[in-house]
Amino acid sequence: MTKKRNRTRPVLSLQERLNKFTQDARAAARRLPAGVERHALLQKVRDGEAAAEMERMLSSPRVQDPK
Repeated sequence: MTKKRNRTRPVLSLQERLNKFTQDARAAARRLPAGVERHALLQKVRDGEAAAEMERMLSSPRVQDPK
């Protein structure tokens, strides 16, 4: 018998989770001195912002299915 997955839905939407991630990472980067760690965090912020923008574009009503 297969085991049934215990699946829960996230409380926040994907857009909200991406925004929270970028805000938290940006705040953490502000506390760090200039260097490799700060640069890596700022890169994650840019990646999160790009992901949020892609999600916004893909979920917009103007996006149409290819014919």
